[in-house]
Amino acid sequence: MDPDLKSALRRQALAARGRGGDDAALTRHLIAALAPHRGKVLAGYWPMRDEADPRPAMAAHDGPVCLPVVTGPARPLEFRLHDGRLEPGRFGTSHPLADSPVLRPEVLIVPLAGFDLAGHRLGYGGGFYDRTLDALRSMGPVTAIGLAYAVQEIRTIPAEETDQPLDLIVTDTGVIQPLRKKSLDASTGTNTQP
Repeated sequence: MDPDLKSALRRQALAARGRGGDDAALTRHLIAALAPHRGKVLAGYWPMRDEADPRPAMAAHDGPVCLPVVTGPARPLEFRLHDGRLEPGRFGTSHPLADSPVLRPEVLIVPLAGFDLAGHRLGYGGGFYDRTLDALRSMGPVTAIGLAYAVQEIRTIPAEETDQPLDLIVTDTGVIQPLRKKSLDASTGTNTQP
């Protein structure tokens, strides 16, 4: 993907995010999307700047909750149990202390700059969530839920081979099931969802 295009799309989405949206509706929709995952390990995030805030839904989750930790450049994120104790991290984040237990999340609330209806996510440029989702998905089923205001939608985000798709997108206007392009299954001759 053209890096200038990606930067322009990111700027556009972040400017739109600055206008915000209906936080109460966002929380209601996220709680509803998480309901089928009760009891599972949930990875949320501590919002920074004007990110959509998952904390009320994280607090309502019936199961362990963890937060991401950046452990180094070009590495997958580590997830530590969220017990209320936080310290400043890289890039303006907040995360659990080093002595907090490390968990493997089964469901992740993923922050983003922008999204499209195909489930592509435009992040902040570090590739941390793409590497993390790739590693987690290689170990078993994982559900990635993008959280954003509806104004952060981008018509089309060109996907790269390393991009990991979102399974759901939760906004202040509702829950979006990403539209995947249909492909023809050569063995059966039927349309399938990749």
